[in-house]
Amino acid sequence: MQRFKKILIANRGEIALRVIRAARELGLRTVAVHSTADESALHVKFADESVCIGPPAAKQSYLHIPAIISAAEITGADAIHPGYGLLSENAGFAEVCERAGLVFIGPRPEHMRLMGDKVEARTTMAAYGLPVLPGTGILRSDEEALAAVEQIGLPVIIKATAGGGGRGMKIVHDRDRLLTQLHTARAEALAGFGNDGVFIERYVDAPRHIEVQVIGDGQGTVIALGERECSIQRRHQKLVEEAPSPALSPAERAALLDMVAKAISSVSYRSVGTCEFLFERQADGTPRFYFMEMNPRIQVEHTVTEMVSGVDLVRQQILLAQGEPLPVEYLRQRMNPQGHAIEVRINAEDPVTFAPSPGRITALHLPGGLGVRLDTHIYQGYVVPPNYDSLLAKLIVYGEDRATAVARLRRALGECVVEGIKTNVDFHRRLVDHEDFLRARLDTRFVERILH
Repeated sequence: MQRFKKILIANRGEIALRVIRAARELGLRTVAVHSTADESALHVKFADESVCIGPPAAKQSYLHIPAIISAAEITGADAIHPGYGLLSENAGFAEVCERAGLVFIGPRPEHMRLMGDKVEARTTMAAYGLPVLPGTGILRSDEEALAAVEQIGLPVIIKATAGGGGRGMKIVHDRDRLLTQLHTARAEALAGFGNDGVFIERYVDAPRHIEVQVIGDGQGTVIALGERECSIQRRHQKLVEEAPSPALSPAERAALLDMVAKAISSVSYRSVGTCEFLFERQADGTPRFYFMEMNPRIQVEHTVTEMVSGVDLVRQQILLAQGEPLPVEYLRQRMNPQGHAIEVRINAEDPVTFAPSPGRITALHLPGGLGVRLDTHIYQGYVVPPNYDSLLAKLIVYGEDRATAVARLRRALGECVVEGIKTNVDFHRRLVDHEDFLRARLDTRFVERILH
């Protein structure tokens, strides 16, 4: 077992602070890397050491692998935590870390490659018992796409095999538009991920989006810690998440977690990860889950699982990377959710158009009180740069039940003041008063209903 002394965080913003906090509680020193745009960021201020790795553009700093490895070597770091986004799912980066004598705090490169290819992941998980929607492999020609639609039927969805965030994703209702949408999807995928591979699967209109948190030791033991409801999205980007899902009964939850744990243990997965599903309930009440993908990293919304389970997921990541055994009994005791947690993502964007809104924060008051957690990197006077993701903060509330959590969320949003830039706080205030939200009538078309 290799005990770390110092961890470099190859990320920025709130997730960099989140890792710093977990490391500090474990008695580890931390190294922050930053671009010139982030020299006054909180993760730089709170880390034990910091290294500037380049100019504002992410490709020249946070995605520049040689600069990150050099920063780790000159500071004497033992390991690198990638956070989420950026290099967190880059198998090549994980391999470079290993060759440099650094531990990559995350899954093995082969698992990252497997899960990074949605077609291969679908095929593998289906072989291990997870249900998937009717679909294709990577499409090699227009003729293959046309034939697939004839077999699957409309509507269908075109998806990029790599990446995420809605890029390279097109819904097709009209056969005459199939090839136009296919070519657009390929172009978006190539521009976004350097890979123009796409595939087709049957489109489910207005499903729920439910994901399962897993933790594995790399030797075949996997715990499915719980599920999260992530149905409230805009353009395939999550805005609100909660745990547990209000759609599932205890028996349905147990069956889902058991199914996922068995499938993921079959590939001897190590570290934390998330399996994402579309969910619909048939007319006779039968639940139907369809595996979409697995994210081999910590998720933005890991916080709600932490709140209802009491498990520090980032701490578990670090301990597993050190080679410590998976605390199986401890985790099993926390599989049944206690209470209810909801997270809303507060972004620097116009609440109506959702256009980015960088700039200086001139006044700031963040909510607090019983059952309120704020994961954020902003402060009064902070300049939100235009170069990165618009996430400013994650507001997480906890209550003994969903109604209490919703009331606490409404109160916390009322206390939230961010001036100098636009944010989506007003959008969340409207959302939390919507009858469908209050009744937990959620699906991936929820935001469309609110905006119209």
